[in-house]
Amino acid sequence: MKRILLVLWLGLVWTTVAFAAETAEDKKLEAYFKGWLRNELAEQPVLATRLGDHRHADRIERIDGTTRIKWRTGWEKTLEELPKAISKSNLSTQGRVNFEIFEHNLKRQIWQADNLRAFERDPRVYSEYLGDCTYLLITQSTLSKTRAAEASLSRIKALPQVLADARTNLSKDPTRVLRVHAETAARQNLGTIRYYESGMMQMLGSEGEIPGMQAACSQAVLALKDYQAFLEQEILPKAKGNWRLGKELFATKLELELESNASAEVVRKEAETEFARVEGEMYTIARQMWHKTFPGKVLPPTDEKGKRETTVRVLEELGRQHGDVAQLVTDARTTAKALKEFIKKRNILTLPEPDRCLILEMPEFQRGNSVAYLNQAPPLDRESKSVYAVSPPPRDWDARRVESFMQEYNGRMLQILTLHEAYPGHYVQLEYSNRYPSELRRVLYSGVFAEGWAVYTEQVMLDEGYGEGDLGLRLCQLKWYIRAVANALLDHGMHCQDWTDEQAMDLLVRRSFQTEGEALGKVIRAKQSSCQLSTYFVGRMAFHRLRQDLQRKMGDKFQLGLYHEHVLSHGSPPVKYLPLLVSEGLGLVPPKE
Repeated sequence: MKRILLVLWLGLVWTTVAFAAETAEDKKLEAYFKGWLRNELAEQPVLATRLGDHRHADRIERIDGTTRIKWRTGWEKTLEELPKAISKSNLSTQGRVNFEIFEHNLKRQIWQADNLRAFERDPRVYSEYLGDCTYLLITQSTLSKTRAAEASLSRIKALPQVLADARTNLSKDPTRVLRVHAETAARQNLGTIRYYESGMMQMLGSEGEIPGMQAACSQAVLALKDYQAFLEQEILPKAKGNWRLGKELFATKLELELESNASAEVVRKEAETEFARVEGEMYTIARQMWHKTFPGKVLPPTDEKGKRETTVRVLEELGRQHGDVAQLVTDARTTAKALKEFIKKRNILTLPEPDRCLILEMPEFQRGNSVAYLNQAPPLDRESKSVYAVSPPPRDWDARRVESFMQEYNGRMLQILTLHEAYPGHYVQLEYSNRYPSELRRVLYSGVFAEGWAVYTEQVMLDEGYGEGDLGLRLCQLKWYIRAVANALLDHGMHCQDWTDEQAMDLLVRRSFQTEGEALGKVIRAKQSSCQLSTYFVGRMAFHRLRQDLQRKMGDKFQLGLYHEHVLSHGSPPVKYLPLLVSEGLGLVPPKE
């Protein structure tokens, strides 16, 4: 091992990290991956756009059965060739991690193709091809607006073929399609129709007035409306697929998705313990706030019912302290500025410069599903920006629904949301990740790492003094966190324990302090996206355990900002590698599993 200076894009030397020197085999692996990726992106232009490679921006791939068999054959061939082409024993620690990430990614894609068969059973997969194929070119690529418009026009002309492939794929056995997937796809397709009717042209402005654009959009809208009728009249009535994975399939998928060394049963038990802890902490804070919140009113009894009443009533009062609908985006920008100032003052970590995070109002045609999202800058487009989009309530909501929305995302919750999505959460972490030297590590990043970091930072910021000890802010942070824990319980309960919707709603509404509307959406999400809901909790616990272990080992030498930079300096690897990579980087012996 030797010490090398880790110099990142700021042009500043942040820290000294202990790594094994890059070997010739490391370089060979990276070159092998780049060659493989170049071929993959040539065959999948929409994926290329998502990753930031715009050489194929004018095309959309065929997604018929023959094409997808070709993809799977290629993954299997690469999986067989990889250990022959690369000597794993001659790789450095970082190289071995990259090798295993690549290998695991191939295995996961093959398993998903064989077991989930999404193109035949999940009509939601076509949304990326129908809408994102142009939306991402326009909103996030570094292509000029004129070039983006030209590429979009070419892709719009190809949409009828995409829709024809979709119909053929889904018609193979409509009874295997999940109804909840078909319902969501139908709603998404209506949004895509509106997008091509007006939304896209609004974003392009005058650049969208190129010859043929209006005619192509009109043809696409006709084809999309025909597809809408196909979904509603031919797929939905026959869709009877079972959304429950069952214990065996869930356990396998969870292992492939999480890469955390934790079994499904271990995750469930750990989540139950953590849920009870957070529930108790929320009551303790609510009890401390009671007499200032409700002066002259007696604290409810301290039995289970009374504790819940205490927490619920304090949270409801906090919800009434919200801003104006028209100021949501402005409030998010103001909060982001305060967060950045605090991060610098408390040396939480070094913020990326230049700042490439745009805070925008979510377009009208995307509203109604989530209050915010972070679209990261694509890893292969180094000059692109990330978008933190905040959604005011849709214009067709009545006053009661708008008020409920604003109470849920009150001033304090908006701070937690901005912290999670932007500073120092997703935006900051993914900016670090996009500047990791290995293209393999940048492209095959771990969603568990990303979600775990964002949830971890929520508590860190308040622990370090953000909010100046505001108990209301802490209670809102815990309300946000208990959802992450509940997500893991919901995920397991729905797919392994045959939970009814009523059981799920009881967990989410009665115990996790969610509104009925929000909880209903989460139940639908659990049915649609098995295993993804577990990523927040599993990732957060991995960061929490690592911090506890290394802080104990380092004692007074532990520096929070330096530690965070070490953690983020490895890109976004699966969390099971964090103890090894971070401990080795700090010159410590990694903990045993």
